[in-house]
Amino acid sequence: MRNESAPPSLLGLSRDGLTALVSEWSFKAIHARSIWRHLHAYGRTDFGTLGGLPAGLIDRLSLSTTASWLGIARDTESRDGFTRKYLLQLDDGKQIETVLMRYAGRVTACVSTQAGCAMGCVFCATGQMGFARHLTTAEIVAQALHVSRVLAASTGERLRNLVLMGMGEPLHNYDATIAATHILGDTAGLALSPARMTLSTVGVVPGIVRLADDREPVSLAVSLHGATQEARAAMVPVAKAWPLDVLMEACRYYCDTMDRHIFYEWTLIEGANDRPEDAHALGRLLERQRAHVNLIPLNPTDGYGGLPTTPHAARQFQSVLAEYGLPSTVRQRRGIDIAAGCGQLASAR
Repeated sequence: MRNESAPPSLLGLSRDGLTALVSEWSFKAIHARSIWRHLHAYGRTDFGTLGGLPAGLIDRLSLSTTASWLGIARDTESRDGFTRKYLLQLDDGKQIETVLMRYAGRVTACVSTQAGCAMGCVFCATGQMGFARHLTTAEIVAQALHVSRVLAASTGERLRNLVLMGMGEPLHNYDATIAATHILGDTAGLALSPARMTLSTVGVVPGIVRLADDREPVSLAVSLHGATQEARAAMVPVAKAWPLDVLMEACRYYCDTMDRHIFYEWTLIEGANDRPEDAHALGRLLERQRAHVNLIPLNPTDGYGGLPTTPHAARQFQSVLAEYGLPSTVRQRRGIDIAAGCGQLASAR
């Protein structure tokens, strides 16, 4: 369990929060911006080297806050040459996984929002391990900063894309997750554009509605995997709490309120949900929605015996969706050899 009495982490404070803290300590608010940029834009915690900071403020930061990076328990690089996975150590001994993925013209960090997951999706390694705890805002932010620091030290590239698709259900940890997106989007820090941040949910309906009501600008991805209540509930237990018709009503509310589309994720499992009839069912479900379908061939996990779809079946599935005017993409499989693909992340191997 986390030490709730530990000093607050600077990584979890917004810039306004840091400014308020510095002012509360009777130092000039202007120093907060220098601290913020040193930490978030340059990935440094050696505040003693930061020119212009009063010695008393440096001492106060050291005594009253923390700003440590997550420890690296394991660093694994895929044979594909594009994927690197980090097993990161939390202060209470829990471990989480974070993935650096390279695509043409961009680098993406896939970060976790929980240690474990309570959603229990049958083909997901994180769901198979169960739920340990929510991550703090600082622990979510620290993962993105870790990837940013790796890039700066190795290639000089900038992190520009973030997907909240690692371990855990982001909308089950709504406050910490959204606070982290605000910090990572701050223009004085990493300055990630909300348009380049995607939050993936298995269908936590209250969270989807809240995203719309709060007008949160991150992109939304919703995992379906089944186009009927029975088919979906067999793979995604949360469908019993929020049935498919309730989920789709929330998605329509989101699209109407935000005036934007949703990415729907569909894990293609051979013989289970990759048949033409499955594609037709999905087409009928989404044909009047503002939607883009991401098709993800199943990635193997120890706790699930299904097989990934074939390339031919994936193309056929896409062709059926096109009949309904639904755009779709077959996602590139990355890092499968190091269990870094969608649904493969877990803290123990």
